Amino acid sequence: MAEVTAAAVKQLRDKTGAGMMECKNALVEAEGNDEVAVDILRKRGLASAKKREGRIAAEGIVGQYIHMGGKVGVLVEVNCETDFVARGDEFQQLVKDVAMHVAAAEPKYVSRQDVPAVELSKEREIARAQAQNDPKNANKPEQVLEKIVEGRLHKYYEENVLLDQPFVKDPAKTVGELVTEKVARTGEKITIRRFTRYKMGEGLERKEEDFGGEVASLIG
Repeated sequence: MAEVTAAAVKQLRDKTGAGMMECKNALVEAEGNDEVAVDILRKRGLASAKKREGRIAAEGIVGQYIHMGGKVGVLVEVNCETDFVARGDEFQQLVKDVAMHVAAAEPKYVSRQDVPAVELSKEREIARAQAQNDPKNANKPEQVLEKIVEGRLHKYYEENVLLDQPFVKDPAKTVGELVTEKVARTGEKITIRRFTRYKMGEGLERKEEDFGGEVASLIG
């Protein structure tokens, strides 16, 4: 059986828009043949999501999730192309799942494009400094250091970007891959437009009690 590399999986994903696991399974079934893998995904209805990227998704719903007895709350807007799909169980469950994920995983941004250039530049600078200061990387060529930096940036995206985060209910796929699956099943373009996460008391300064001083003043 032909070896299925990560690069081959990514190439097939870029070509078809299908999820990483679907691409890997298709390549395994196709014994590494890219064209056969595309045909397999097309037959399963998973290879047409990319064709829908240019469409306008102006329908959808705003979903919510409240957790910990009102301690954490999330609002999320997810768009699709028609009201028919927006009212369907498949789409509504997706919105609920995304809202729950945001509550649990605390992403900062929806997509990589939303990360401010200044912040990304800062993270790249920190990653490079860490790589250069690590004794294990002494005398390593520049291209190797660059790969290490890119790997750490990938970790940053996984921690902060919603579409790059492992889905909390199924960490084998990302939230982005979850959305792609729903695109294939509904036949419409689906996008997560925005979200807001609230945490009770976040940003408020809490009064620090000086119990020792209070007791001393009562005694004195």
